[in-house]
Amino acid sequence: MSIIEILTPAYEVAWLPWAVQYFFLVGMAATSTVWVWRCAWSNDSALRRLEPALMIVLLCSSIAAPVSLLADLHQPGRFWHFYAYFTPWSWMSLGAILLPLFVGLSVANVLAWWLNKRALWSWLSLALLVSALSILVYSGFEVMVLRSRPLWNTAFLPVNFALTAALASLGAILLVARFLPGGVAGLPLEYVRRWSLGVVLALIVVALFWVGTGLMGYSHSFGAAWELFQIYPVWRLGLLGSSIFGLLILYMLSRPVSTLQGNFYSLLCAAFLLGSAWVFRWIIFMAVQGVPKYGAGLYLYTMPLGSDGLLGMLGVLGLCIALLAASTTLLSLFPARRSSLTA
Repeated sequence: MSIIEILTPAYEVAWLPWAVQYFFLVGMAATSTVWVWRCAWSNDSALRRLEPALMIVLLCSSIAAPVSLLADLHQPGRFWHFYAYFTPWSWMSLGAILLPLFVGLSVANVLAWWLNKRALWSWLSLALLVSALSILVYSGFEVMVLRSRPLWNTAFLPVNFALTAALASLGAILLVARFLPGGVAGLPLEYVRRWSLGVVLALIVVALFWVGTGLMGYSHSFGAAWELFQIYPVWRLGLLGSSIFGLLILYMLSRPVSTLQGNFYSLLCAAFLLGSAWVFRWIIFMAVQGVPKYGAGLYLYTMPLGSDGLLGMLGVLGLCIALLAASTTLLSLFPARRSSLTA
């Protein structure tokens, strides 16, 4: 009997964990603009109580996202190349134009809201919504266009990016509200619950369409995923875990709205909503890069502990915490918006 030893080489990944943080934060910022637009054009007094937490989420995520992007470029000076050598057929080059515009509009919206310029804020929210749509398109398509990765090369990817990001923005609202006067109980929880349920149901529908088109032979990404599920136990375990996780979120959101008023339950729900969006991106970027384009086996990847791995992820988390602390402190100290916290 002969023994055959198969060695799996270790390859450097093209997308570092910085990319996971960037796509997570920029998606959260972009999808939160839907709720910003809804609040800006509504006369519902209940939605006014959502605004402080929502605007903090928009401000923190829109500022922290570009920091992660610059870090993922390895050399921040490379960002200048997108302007000096502009290539309009490149999604990354287009993003260098679209992202600063989005960040500027986000800050402008926060300032207009802070200064009680509601008419100006309403029109700025429309401009921000259009800009956010461009961010969702560019960030989704710059990954989708890579034909060498069948798991990425599908129109369902940008849609899933957007829907999971919407869940993250709602989870972030639940989390941020805990640090504001009135806490989670001060939020219009029926709106948060209804929006979250709508997004989860939309994700289920999209998943069914993906499976359906794959079974009919129209989706190469489904075929590639199905092959991974059949060959590798770790991918089967990931599919099982994702399904259980999704059903658990659906159950939690289906509970009476009064349940969300509990501090522990709302924190758990926020963690699940944020975690689902983050884990989805980790699988898409880091796990998929472990699948060889040619050959057998999975590439080995060990996350470094330095700035390109764990330390960098902790740094982004620290930046978000610092922005959250600064914004909530300013919001509670200055009288310009103190009334909105207790409305």
